[in-house]
Amino acid sequence: MAEVQKTTQSGELSQRFIEFVVMHAQNAALFLGQIPNPKTGEPEVNLDLARMFIDQLAMIQEKTRGNLTNEEATVLRNALSNLQMAYVEVSREPGMARPEPARGSEGAPEAESTAPEAAPPAKSTEQPSTGTPEPSAPITSTEPETESRKKFTKSYGP
Repeated sequence: MAEVQKTTQSGELSQRFIEFVVMHAQNAALFLGQIPNPKTGEPEVNLDLARMFIDQLAMIQEKTRGNLTNEEATVLRNALSNLQMAYVEVSREPGMARPEPARGSEGAPEAESTAPEAAPPAKSTEQPSTGTPEPSAPITSTEPETESRKKFTKSYGP
């Protein structure tokens, strides 16, 4: 009996996780102009908000690596790759350049790369404004994979 209850709870949690991923993906798609704004009925493009949702899904993918069912991992991977591709396409459309952030409290604005990207660049730590934008760091890590995985390991016990 306990096994049936555990399986049911596991199935419910899996479904909730998938719904969570889909909700984030829909929010990103909304801000990429793929889904019309419910209030206006018109597509709306806000690359900063779209990137925030995409970055959150990428973080969830990294933090849950090895802990997801095949279905959960597939839904997350597909949603993330589709959104990353859509982001690149939308950001390259004429007139869709990101508005430059205000200088000062937010630090120097990020430089846009002209090289093709498979994913939006990861946000760097904030630094005081120097007056000139610095290129964003590449996504790939130069550390060995085992060292990188140590950073994202979570422990719930002693």
